[in-house]
Amino acid sequence: MAQKPHILLVDDERSIRDPLSAFLQKNGYRVTGAPDAETARRALGANAIDMLILDIMMPGEDGLSLCRHVREKGDMPIILLTARSEETDRIVGLEMGADDYVVKPFSPRELVARIKTILRRAGAGNGREAAPPAARAFRFGDWSLNTDDWTLTGADDVAIPLSTADYRLLLAFLERPRQVLTRDQLLDLTQGREANPFDRAIDNQISRLRRKVEADPKAPTLIKTVWGGGYMLSADVTRA
Repeated sequence: MAQKPHILLVDDERSIRDPLSAFLQKNGYRVTGAPDAETARRALGANAIDMLILDIMMPGEDGLSLCRHVREKGDMPIILLTARSEETDRIVGLEMGADDYVVKPFSPRELVARIKTILRRAGAGNGREAAPPAARAFRFGDWSLNTDDWTLTGADDVAIPLSTADYRLLLAFLERPRQVLTRDQLLDLTQGREANPFDRAIDNQISRLRRKVEADPKAPTLIKTVWGGGYMLSADVTRA
C-alpha cells in the first residue's frame, strides 16, 4: 500500500491545529501536530516528514526561526500560516526559503490544493517516490545547473545551495531564456497559483536568486526586470 505523505502541522492554537489535522487526514495525509517549535523539532528528529506547515506567530521560538532551522538542514517543502497583518514576516519567510504561504482565515480546501501542488513538484505528492528525471544540465553565463542533483556551480566550481523555491524559479527561466515572464506566469510555473494585486512572493524570490547568481545583485545582468512586464533571463542557455 502506498505510503501517505507525512505533514508536520505547527500551530499554537489548538482550535486551528486539531480541526485542520482532521481535515488533512480525511484528504489522504498523515499528520503530526505540534503546539510550538520545541515540540516540532522533536517531531522532525523522530519522523520522516514530507512537508512542514508552520504558523509564524507562536510563543517562545517563532515560526521564522524554525523555518530558518529547517531550511539550513535541507529542502523540505514549507508552507507558512500567517495573519493579514504579517506581510513583513511573510516576505522574510519567503526570503528564508519557504515555498508558499496562506493567510488566516483560509479555506482548508485551498490549503490542500497548495499542498498537492508543492508535494507533486517535490516528488512526494502521490504517496510514492516519483521516477527520477533524466539528468540534464543547463549552462548560462558562468553557471551550470544540474537538474539531477540540483547542483548550481559557478566558474570556480563551487556549488551554490538552492532551496526548492530557488530551484523551481531558476528552472522556469532556464527553460524560457530571453522570454519575458510575468509575475502571474512565474507563480503558476513555480507554485501553481495566481498572484493577487499585493503579492510580493515572486519579487522577493527573484531578489534571493539574484544574490546567488549575479555578480552585483543591485545591477543584475542575468535576471533582468522588464518594467511593466515582469522578468527575463538575459542569457543564452545550452542544454546537455
